[in-house]
Order: sequence, then C-alpha cells, then structure tokens
Amino acid sequence: MGKISLLFGGIGPPEIILIVILVLVLFGGRKIPELMRGMGQGIREFNRAKNSIEEEVKDRLRDEPQKIKEKSQ
Repeated sequence: MGKISLLFGGIGPPEIILIVILVLVLFGGRKIPELMRGMGQGIREFNRAKNSIEEEVKDRLRDEPQKIKEKSQ
C-alpha cells in the first residue's frame, strides 16, 4: 500500500486540472470523444474476455466431481 500512496498521494484538484488542460492541448476537443469511445470499447472487450474465462473455469470446476466419480467406478 505504501507504493500506491506514494504514486497517487500527491494528486489533488490542481494536478487533475493541469492534466485535463494538457489532454485538451495535446488531443484537442474533437479527439477526446473518440479516445473515450475507444477506451470504453477496450474496457468492454476486456470485461467480456474476463467473464468468458470465469464462466469456463466455473463450468470445469462444476464438471470435475462428475469426472472423478466416473473414474472411480
């Protein structure tokens, strides 16, 4: 937890305002919606893949006791 607080401990409202201004200057007002849309699509895709992997693991764990019973018979 110490490293995280060192990284983000000094960020306050003035720093956030400065970051927003820098983003506006670098990308312009028209590019920001495109960037946010791309980030949203990336996050959605990541969550879909995560949920798919979780479901696959749950299915395999659910089937495992049946396979053990079948082997012992």
